[in-house]
Amino acid sequence: MGLSALGTQAKDRQAADCDKPLNIIYIMTDDHSFQTISCYDGRYNDTPNLDRLAREGVRFGNSFVTNSISGPSRAVLVTGKHSHKNGFMRNDGQPFDGSQQTFPKLLQKGGYQTAIIGKWHLMSTPTGFDHWEILPGQGSYYNPDFITPEGTHREHGYVTNIITDKGIDYLEHRDKSKPFCLLLHHKAVHRIWMSDTCDLTQFEDKTFPLPETFRDDYAGRPAAADQKMSIDKDMDLAYDLKMIDSTIDTPLKGGIVHGELARMTPQQRAQWDSVYQPLIDRFLSLGLSGEKLAEWKYQRYMRDYLKSVKSLDDNIGRLMEYLEKEGLLENTLIVYASDQGFYMGEHGWFDKRFMYEESLRTPLLMRLPDCWKEAERGRVADQMVQNIDYAPTFLTLAGVPVPEDIQGVSLVPLLKGEKPKHWRDAIYYHYYEFPGEHHVRKHYGVRTDRYKLIHFYGNDIDSWELYDLKTDPTELHNRYDDPKLAKVRAKMHEKLEQVREQYDDRTE
Repeated sequence: MGLSALGTQAKDRQAADCDKPLNIIYIMTDDHSFQTISCYDGRYNDTPNLDRLAREGVRFGNSFVTNSISGPSRAVLVTGKHSHKNGFMRNDGQPFDGSQQTFPKLLQKGGYQTAIIGKWHLMSTPTGFDHWEILPGQGSYYNPDFITPEGTHREHGYVTNIITDKGIDYLEHRDKSKPFCLLLHHKAVHRIWMSDTCDLTQFEDKTFPLPETFRDDYAGRPAAADQKMSIDKDMDLAYDLKMIDSTIDTPLKGGIVHGELARMTPQQRAQWDSVYQPLIDRFLSLGLSGEKLAEWKYQRYMRDYLKSVKSLDDNIGRLMEYLEKEGLLENTLIVYASDQGFYMGEHGWFDKRFMYEESLRTPLLMRLPDCWKEAERGRVADQMVQNIDYAPTFLTLAGVPVPEDIQGVSLVPLLKGEKPKHWRDAIYYHYYEFPGEHHVRKHYGVRTDRYKLIHFYGNDIDSWELYDLKTDPTELHNRYDDPKLAKVRAKMHEKLEQVREQYDDRTE
């Protein structure tokens, strides 16, 4: 495939018409589905500020993760290596080994100042950063705690606003004689989807169409049938949707007894209750059950989720205003991505984890620096890219050599509009967290531009799935045993063995 050669031979570093080193701002959100970014999919909401990043740069149309779960995705980001190589394979595993090579450490050696603000979620103290302020674990939406080298303290307000404030403050007080790399990692849009109080009434008058696969029966897909991430059966009315206390099955005036509500100030709680108490009362009056209840839960889920997305988009706009005012758009690459995709009711689900398209795909937008005068903006790059590629991209832009053991490849040629002849023709995926939350079985697989082969494995499962993404883009029909695809199946097995060898993965 020639990927390592692409990564190590990329010497262009930055556009010739940039007279100083490029800065990098990498914005990562949590569980943000590409379906809810309007430059990808306009069905649900408008995200004008995210759309601006695409309009002034490059939107990646085939962007994927290597392991669709939060902590492992973050470990892939900083190392440029698959989970089995960086050692952080599960959220419930050992702390991330911070002594290993990471791109922030390499940037530091190359003269960059580095910072991370927001969600870390690697159960370790960040290394390779000159400045860090991180949320403990998943963090809180309201009045969140932050861990710093000096200790832990609580901030007042809504977490997305606070992280943006801290990012801007860092930029204000950085050493302006050096280039910088800032990782701005948001908690949103992670479960349980709680919005800023100013957005509480957003989307309440909107009804969303059910996805065509909402009532999927999972025929021919035993692992898909055995999960616990169904909106119908597994989305909790109290914990997820803030309607009733499921432990006593009776309504609680003012909402649920929940950690987030307990953190609120009296003013925040009053604003919350003014919106959610009427919703609770209305829900209880409906007496819903069965399919009607499942459809109601889907609408409630979509509204809560999109309220959190709105705050994210607003804060992207606020950050962009600051960068423009300070002249930082001239020589700064701005990257927006999520740690993975998310199900917005497809297959009847919420959450992620599976190698199916909605969680395998992640949004990836890169706003090009203004000093790249010749670069075409508003382009869509359709080459297959993965989150292992971010680290070598940043190193290449900084003029720092990409180590041979990094498994990703620099995306700089794609940013410049080039079409490399030997770009990857397949991506590799491996998910490890079983047993675990949502009961998704361990699996690995390979995806090409048209086909996908998945192997679910474990003590009580050994199941293969094959999809033709051209004729079956919603992945409803497992055609592994279809004799019409026997040749395709054989070629996909060959491709799977090829990528497993390429990335040196023999873990099962």
